[in-house]
Amino acid sequence: MRTRLRTGRLAGATAAAAAGVIALAGCGVGDSGAGGAGGEFTMATGSTGGTYYPLGSEIAKIWSDNIEGVNVSTQSSGASVENMRLLDQGENELVMAINGVAANAVEGSADFEDEPLSNPGEVRTLGNVYPEVLQIVATEESGIETIEDLEGKRVDIGPPGSGTAVAAQAVLEAYGMSTDDVETFNSTFEDAASKLSDGQTDAAFAILALPAGSIEQVATSTDVRLVDITGDGLDQLTTDNPSYSPLTIDAGTYNGQDEPAETVTNWATLYGTSELDEDTAYNLVKEMYERADEIGHDVGSQVKLETATDGSGPIDFHPGARRYYEEEGALE
Repeated sequence: MRTRLRTGRLAGATAAAAAGVIALAGCGVGDSGAGGAGGEFTMATGSTGGTYYPLGSEIAKIWSDNIEGVNVSTQSSGASVENMRLLDQGENELVMAINGVAANAVEGSADFEDEPLSNPGEVRTLGNVYPEVLQIVATEESGIETIEDLEGKRVDIGPPGSGTAVAAQAVLEAYGMSTDDVETFNSTFEDAASKLSDGQTDAAFAILALPAGSIEQVATSTDVRLVDITGDGLDQLTTDNPSYSPLTIDAGTYNGQDEPAETVTNWATLYGTSELDEDTAYNLVKEMYERADEIGHDVGSQVKLETATDGSGPIDFHPGARRYYEEEGALE
C-alpha cells in the first residue's frame, strides 16, 4: 500500500526535519536549580536545520537554568555515527544518537566494523528523547510505489554518517538491494527536500519526528507519496536490526494523507560516558523529563518518562540515570 500526499495540503508543525546538534555550555544558572557536581559540557546532535538542534537547544536551556553549576551550549555535527565517534574521542561529553546506531557503535558493527570505537565499554545511556520515524518520500512523477521500485532511481539517503544513511542501507538490504542499485545522493534534509521539489531526485529517506516539516515543505509544490515498509522486507529488516520497531503513521498525520502508512521507528537517545558525574547525570534526566512541558518544540510532547528506557539494547544505563528511573518506577 502507498500513501499519497496531495500537493500543498500537508499540515503539521513547521519543525525542522533533520537531526541537529547540541553542545552544553553557555546559558545562565537558575538560583533554585537542582544541586550536583555540574560543569561545562558539549552535546553533539545533528544539522542546524533538523529536529535535534532546535529541540536540543531548548533542553540545554532547561538544564542551564535549573541545574546548579551546569552550563549548556549548542553546536552542529554530522549526526548519529559522527556523534558516537565524538563521544568516544572525548570531543563531546553528551550526544544525541539513534539507538540502533549507538548499538552498532558499541558492538563494532555496520559503520563501526572497520573503524571501531576505542572505548565502547565506556558509553552509557541517559535516556530516550523522542521516537525517530523513518519516512520514505517519493514524487508521484517517479512512479515509485514500493521499496523495490527504488531500483535504478535517484534516491537521497541522507548525509554520510547519519542515522538516515544507516537506515537506508539497512532497508535496501532487507529487500535484497544495496546502495549500488540506486543513484545515491547524500544531502542534508533541507537540501533533500529542495531536490525533490526541483525534480533532481525521485525519492528521499529521512528519519524525522512526526509530523515532519520537510515533508510539508516538499508537498507545497510537488505531489509526493509515503512509501510503505511492509511484508517480507519488513520482517527481514526487524530480524536483522532488532532496534527497529514497526510503526503506523496514522491517516491524517499530514493533510491529504488519506491512508495510514507503514514504516519503522528507532529512538533519538541521549548518551554520555561513565566519566559523567552520577549526580549530574541524575539531574540531567530528571530535569529533561520533569520539565518537558516547558519545551516549545513540536516534539516536546513526545519527551516522556514512560518511554525513557525503551529499546536500550546492549548499552548500560548511566548509574545516575538508573537511580532516577528506579526512584520513579520507570526501570525495574
